[in-house]
Amino acid sequence: MCVNFTIIGGVTAVELLDVITSKENLNRAYKKVVSNKGAGGVDGMKVDELGAYIRENQEEIIQSIRNRTYMPKPVRRVYIPKDNGKMRPLGIPTVLDRVIQQAIAQPVTEIYEEIFSEFSYGFRPGRSCHDAINQALEYLNEGYEWVVDIDIEQFFDKVNHDKLIQILREQVNDSTTLNLIRKYLKAGVMEKGMEKATMTGVPQGGPLSVVLSNVYLDKLDKELEQRGLRFTRYADDTIVFTKSEMAAGRVMKSITDWIERKLFLKVNASKTKVVRPTRSKYLGFTFLKHGGEWKVKPTTEKKKKLKQKLSEYLKRNKACARPLADTIKRVNEIVRGWINYFRIGMMKQFMEEIGAWLRHKIRVIVLKQWKTPKTIYRNLCCLNRKYGCGFDHEAIFKAANSRLGWYRRSGMNVVNYIINPEVLETKIKDGAGLLNPLNYYLRNAGI
Repeated sequence: MCVNFTIIGGVTAVELLDVITSKENLNRAYKKVVSNKGAGGVDGMKVDELGAYIRENQEEIIQSIRNRTYMPKPVRRVYIPKDNGKMRPLGIPTVLDRVIQQAIAQPVTEIYEEIFSEFSYGFRPGRSCHDAINQALEYLNEGYEWVVDIDIEQFFDKVNHDKLIQILREQVNDSTTLNLIRKYLKAGVMEKGMEKATMTGVPQGGPLSVVLSNVYLDKLDKELEQRGLRFTRYADDTIVFTKSEMAAGRVMKSITDWIERKLFLKVNASKTKVVRPTRSKYLGFTFLKHGGEWKVKPTTEKKKKLKQKLSEYLKRNKACARPLADTIKRVNEIVRGWINYFRIGMMKQFMEEIGAWLRHKIRVIVLKQWKTPKTIYRNLCCLNRKYGCGFDHEAIFKAANSRLGWYRRSGMNVVNYIINPEVLETKIKDGAGLLNPLNYYLRNAGI
């Protein structure tokens, strides 16, 4: 659905606010928000209700933006789990505020893309975490084998509003736009029915927060460039590379001091450290030397998290209550997404292990869904004939009538060979075949 915005007043001056409130820009922002879907904000309006609301109120919305009377609503506070077990706070704006934030973010991004650092990769068009990792590998293979891992404490919650507006004013010479951005920074947070003021920070969850965070930390990028340092930054994750431990120590001390003095941010002293590449963790990867060349692989924590997520989804009672096709499709989505992210890393052995483990878990579900020894025997015999596995009826009968538990029975040779990878990967009635993680990784590996 396309919602047509109309510019009020026929202003012809080429100013940033004119671009933000233009029909083309607002419609593009609206389509972006609708395509992203997402939850509603404090007003309860849903994405599918947004179009009708805008059609009825578009003139009033645009006029209020232009005359500085528009007031953003507080963001709705939600929490999502982090890898370390803690919770990350997010701020969910209303769907209308998401459209307006997106409308601001689009032209501001275009302005700053011209001046952002070549070594900044987070939330920028045409750039990804893989680019940041590849840049890090380039430094390591050039001999910069000491890593300064800089950890800014609660960055998104601690951004200084006055400093951010001061930085924005260098490129955004439009007081009405800056006034609107400040209103979003000060909009407040609604949590458990209580509204709290936001004195610092750019709450994660809205389209504007990622752009503003890059604008703020571009000052850090420029400082690192001016000092001639090798670095890569993805959002607030920054690592610097040097050729010696002594140089790394000096860089860590001086940059920490600069961040705290100039950007009014606190550097986490316990997490900011000088390490060798093999002990560094960056964007879920760690580094290793293979054949005389530096490579990357997923961290142990990320591997454990994948297995934990699959284990939770494949809990026997819940999984057996679902259609097998649904289970396999969801497992494939989880594994495919994980591999797509980590495909540039070395993980052939882990893919072999996770594949064997997954097939065993699915066999357990298959056997339990067949339930009775009679059904298990009949189905195993059918597959045995179809795929020429060569087992006799006595062996299949013993497997079907075994008193072992489901997990141990699924590991028996008869079951392993008859419900083999080829069988599991064959598309069943609803078009689902279990993904072979190793084969998928080898086809898509970026190493």
